[in-house]
Amino acid sequence: MSFKPNNLKLAVAAAGMALWVSSAVWAEDSRLDRLMGNLLQSTPENAHLIARDIQLEWEKSGSATADLLLTRGRKALEANQVQSAIEHFTALTDHAPDFAEGWVGRASAFAHAEMFGMALDDLETALHLNPRHFEAIIGLGAILELIEWPKDAFEAYELVRSIHPHHPAVTEALERLEPVVKGRNL
Repeated sequence: MSFKPNNLKLAVAAAGMALWVSSAVWAEDSRLDRLMGNLLQSTPENAHLIARDIQLEWEKSGSATADLLLTRGRKALEANQVQSAIEHFTALTDHAPDFAEGWVGRASAFAHAEMFGMALDDLETALHLNPRHFEAIIGLGAILELIEWPKDAFEAYELVRSIHPHHPAVTEALERLEPVVKGRNL
């Protein structure tokens, strides 16, 4: 799969549509579904705690090998060992291709290496697997800002707001990009 600029609107729209479909279709009352609902209804003061619990749910791979590769990839990225992080996350995506966290982690590593096309491809895969992954959508928005596509970045951040209305980085990004995208009031 290779990311193409004209696929961007389709990818953002698909993530939004998948979010809508998933919220309408997922009838099971899982812990993650309850947390996602709580996040939408939360106060700004409680949102970060609920988001942390959601992240913990997303990190449940069900595989000791996947957990180890995720930990090693994250530690390598924290130590700025980008190539090592890419290798660990690649092993993770090979081992557990349906585990969105591996794709999100590798996208982050690719972004650190300024390999933005590959990062966008991985984020597209992650969002296909988990359309409500607000951190993946934030990563999408951040990369779109870096490659100077402010309108598309703004759309990505707006999508995050529909999932996590109190994310401080998203609020800041929308405030920063709104004059660029919508123009300034005189």
